[in-house]
Amino acid sequence: MLRYRTLPVTPFQQNCSIVWCDRTMKGAVIDPGGELDRIVEAARVLGVTLEAIWLTHAHIDHAGGAGELARRLALPIVGPHPGDQFWIDGLAEQSRMFGFAPAEPFTPTRWLHDGDTVTLGEETLAVRHCPGHTPGHVVFHSPGAQRAFVGDVLFAGSIGRTDFPGGSHQQLIDSIVQRLWPMGDGTVFIPGHGPESTFGRERQGNPYVGGT
Repeated sequence: MLRYRTLPVTPFQQNCSIVWCDRTMKGAVIDPGGELDRIVEAARVLGVTLEAIWLTHAHIDHAGGAGELARRLALPIVGPHPGDQFWIDGLAEQSRMFGFAPAEPFTPTRWLHDGDTVTLGEETLAVRHCPGHTPGHVVFHSPGAQRAFVGDVLFAGSIGRTDFPGGSHQQLIDSIVQRLWPMGDGTVFIPGHGPESTFGRERQGNPYVGGT
């Protein structure tokens, strides 16, 4: 069974998630934007052996700690999609702009594409490319656990911003309707900020995509 623990990190209260296979206790960190000591300690307390870093996209609050964590623990960085290369290249500038500690540069060990899969022990998650918030944004979906880690594509009662470079409102709506909704109304999603919700609840009541 897939398990996870979500830790809000950075001044942006970004939802970093530790995910793991409860049979093998092998896990990954999704979007380590900062506060790496807290993340590492949480994994230790949970008894999770971290084997990878997964990135939904390369904004500073999601990817700012990835380079340092990869170096400290000798972990591969998996994701996002190559469309976010320019955001990775600009992490140092993002750090300065938003008052974050300097982000260590990195090159993903593996880029992700729509239809790829990632594994944790005996658990396999599907990867969907969901551009709109950023060009290279990806989502991690566990059909068995009915959970999706959606980064900044969709929130409880809202959707991701599209006014950053490379953003597209229409692409974002298409990503939500064409890639997220088919995962099922009962799927619980873990957004990049704020509380969890379900796709069914957002289809009904989200003012930006309700009724789609």
